[in-house]
Amino acid sequence: MFDHDPYAALQALKPMAEFSLESADLVDGAEMPLPLRAAGPGAGDRSPQLSWSGFPPETRSFALTCFDPDAPTGSGWWHWAVANLPASVTSLDADAGEPGALKLPAGALVLPNEDGERRYAGSAPPPGTGVHRYMFAVHALDVPRLTIDPEATPANLAIQCFFRGIGRAVLVGTAVNPADA
Repeated sequence: MFDHDPYAALQALKPMAEFSLESADLVDGAEMPLPLRAAGPGAGDRSPQLSWSGFPPETRSFALTCFDPDAPTGSGWWHWAVANLPASVTSLDADAGEPGALKLPAGALVLPNEDGERRYAGSAPPPGTGVHRYMFAVHALDVPRLTIDPEATPANLAIQCFFRGIGRAVLVGTAVNPADA
């Protein structure tokens, strides 16, 4: 829908180290597999397996976000936001975004997504809105924990990641509403 890359814009504003983010479930730039989607036959609302490497050695913690900049809101749509992942954690299993955060490390904080739920919400572009990008970002931070209200928005986490960030890795999946395919 849009060509704007919010992470490229942030990189231009405050350059930081880039590192590698990979997934056994998602190829960068490719269509989201059905299990990662929120709607349609075979959809599962399952977060992808993620692993990251090459981050700055001074990293003290990580945050993870999934953002759709192409949602027809003028401000995008946050699908998942996790703060306070220890620096020793460099991967998450598939479905780590399940309700209850049972597959996340102790101390991780899941913020409410745009639907007000503390979980990963799979891709579900509205009809007639074209191709959407789902930007999974791992943010390397210079503090062991962020002080953040558990009711804060993902955008609040994102601003803290901007100011406390020392590196960022992004993996992008795409999706279109099945009615538009």
